[in-house]
Amino acid sequence: MRGQEVLHSKKSDEWVTPQQVFDKLNEEFFFSLDAAATSENAKCQKYFTKEDNALFQQWFGNVWLNPPYSRCKDFVKKAYEEVLEGNCKLVVLLIPSRTDTRWFHEYIYGQAEIRFIKGRLKFSDSKNAAPFPSMLVIFKI
Repeated sequence: MRGQEVLHSKKSDEWVTPQQVFDKLNEEFFFSLDAAATSENAKCQKYFTKEDNALFQQWFGNVWLNPPYSRCKDFVKKAYEEVLEGNCKLVVLLIPSRTDTRWFHEYIYGQAEIRFIKGRLKFSDSKNAAPFPSMLVIFKI
């Protein structure tokens, strides 16, 4: 179907955070770690890359996270656990708004602050707006 080609035309599930979105949140939360970055798009001085595999690292401080979207479930669970265990004070995730998933109801709903983003984000590496709605999820002690 032609419409589906547009929805899935991006070759990667990694979406670069719009700088103005990060800057506004950083003014509020003062991030110390970007838990899913590359050396080219890291938003914090300290960051984990795909090679570091943040899912096997201990997180610290105030964490920013815009994970690979095919791994949302894994990163949401990890963020929830890191804050619950007291390893970090808070984790803010920028993820697709997938309120129909099991992981949303198990780890986010009733467990975290949710901020739905009005409209569709235009990610830094994309010519068009995302083909999905986004939300911010805030886990904190």
